[in-house]
Amino acid sequence: MSKLVLIADDEDDILGLVSLQLRRAGYEVVEARDGAEALTLALERSPALAVLDVTMPKLDGLEVTRRLRANEATRELPVILLSARVQEADVARGREAGANDYLLKPFRARELQARVDALLA
Repeated sequence: MSKLVLIADDEDDILGLVSLQLRRAGYEVVEARDGAEALTLALERSPALAVLDVTMPKLDGLEVTRRLRANEATRELPVILLSARVQEADVARGREAGANDYLLKPFRARELQARVDALLA
């Protein structure tokens, strides 16, 4: 049985790239185009891992991560944040929100897959 990965990004090209790479790696994927949808899907579908863009409409990835950590049902859900923000302070904010990993855009699809694999091992 393949593990379900939630991917949330408001950029269709990034969403498509991440989805394709993870499907090829054998994961089942569910997609969200904003933070509110990502939070709803996380609660409804109970994914094994979430890949969240930091900058999204409605709720940003940091707020989604905080809310996931605050909810008993999703507290342990591994979260990888994706962002074009490359400053050390941005990465620190991601870690403070509760993210397990932080991947800078642009990223290599194989690197993302390796990090997903590592968190789900």
